[in-house]
Amino acid sequence: MSDRDSDKMRVGGVISGRIESKVFDGLHPVHLEVNNESYMHNVPAGAESHFRLLIVSEQFEGKSSVQRHQAVYAILADEVRNDIHALGLQTLTPSEWQADQERNESPECLGGSETET
Repeated sequence: MSDRDSDKMRVGGVISGRIESKVFDGLHPVHLEVNNESYMHNVPAGAESHFRLLIVSEQFEGKSSVQRHQAVYAILADEVRNDIHALGLQTLTPSEWQADQERNESPECLGGSETET
């Protein structure tokens, strides 16, 4: 992804703002990413129709993936019905998020180098 594409993804619009506000109010996430991926599709410039959300919330504890997604869809029902064409969801508990972060970390250097003798 180019810097230009990355900037497009981060630009917040009206729909992005409503999504963020409603998810914060409804799920009180410890981490939330709202990515507008509309620029990757055949839509007019500045469109807000394709989103990917990463939501980390304690309210997901003990719930299946389907139940988590249903909770998000209930919160965003108006947007899904009227504005959003595609919505990708990654819904995690804080402990799942932490485990995911640890899996993605680079291992610590154990020392050693080709220049050492």
